[in-house]
Amino acid sequence: MGKISRINPILEIARSSPQRIQKIWIQKDKREGRVEEIIRTAKAANIPLLFIPKKRLDQIERDHQGAVALVAMKEFVPLASLLASSGVPFLVLLDGVEDPQNLGAIIRSAEGAGVDGIILPERRAVGLTQTVASVSAGAAEYVKIARVKNLARTIDVLKESGIWVVGAEGDAPEPWYEFDYTLPVALVLGSEGKGLRPLIKKKCDKILSIPLLGRITSLNVASAASIFFFEVVRQRIKKESKGG
Repeated sequence: MGKISRINPILEIARSSPQRIQKIWIQKDKREGRVEEIIRTAKAANIPLLFIPKKRLDQIERDHQGAVALVAMKEFVPLASLLASSGVPFLVLLDGVEDPQNLGAIIRSAEGAGVDGIILPERRAVGLTQTVASVSAGAAEYVKIARVKNLARTIDVLKESGIWVVGAEGDAPEPWYEFDYTLPVALVLGSEGKGLRPLIKKKCDKILSIPLLGRITSLNVASAASIFFFEVVRQRIKKESKGG
């Protein structure tokens, strides 16, 4: 169990997976706006509500917006369910992303870009924590996430399934848009400090980078992820508009 204290994630969980919410504490003198929306949604889904003074809610979770939910964390899905997605696969693999802020931001961008699923390794990776759920602003409820023991072997499985694997690396000579993302694709992003591990990099079909023209030598991994994600979106929308 974990506590969620931001309005948007609470609402998204209450709408999509109400069975995961054990109860919601509500600040009893704050019944307007989005908090009232949480109350209506929770009552419709038969989620227990407890109305308590602000002082008591502050003791439960200080950084709240008038409501705090006690929630069972999202479960991982099998890799097979990601491969069974309809349409042209668009997957994301994260190699060594350990910052929950980064993972939450990546999930939020991935949901907006229509990613079919995210694959995390069991080791050297952050899990689906309360911070991840909050930073994702509810997007974690809608993105399928798998956790695998061996990322390198998983890449082999993806390639055997006809999925092209594209890695993001700062020193690659070719830019991020030099690939046909209308094909089945899995993007691989490494940790901000170390990038992709050598074995993972070796297994990629293509390694691409985002050129930087300023004095900063690297982008935050969540920022880089968004640039790659929406290049996939751009190319696929363009192809659809041409009747492809």
